[in-house]
Amino acid sequence: MVPEQVIAGYEQIISQVHAHGLKVFLATILPYQGFRGWTKNGEATRQAVNEWIRKGNGYDGVIDFDRALRDPTDPARLAAEFDSGDHLHPGPAGHNAMASAIEIKLFH
Repeated sequence: MVPEQVIAGYEQIISQVHAHGLKVFLATILPYQGFRGWTKNGEATRQAVNEWIRKGNGYDGVIDFDRALRDPTDPARLAAEFDSGDHLHPGPAGHNAMASAIEIKLFH
């Protein structure tokens, strides 16, 4: 998929959810380099979508899981301590880091 397709899908969902009077919080997409499905094009899409999410385009809040779990020396990868071992899903420490990345004030 190209970023524009992903973003267009998000925009449709945001519009529909807001039409029902509900709030929308978006989370950035986690890094996944090292996973067998990783590609340079997929990474470029992930980066573009995450940049769009961080700009706060018409929704109620952002949770930056990418920033919380990425490897600071290789941002396309999960930090080793957060990786479950498949380079795609966080392990227990990663889930704890994700929970810590959520600002409770978003929900008040």
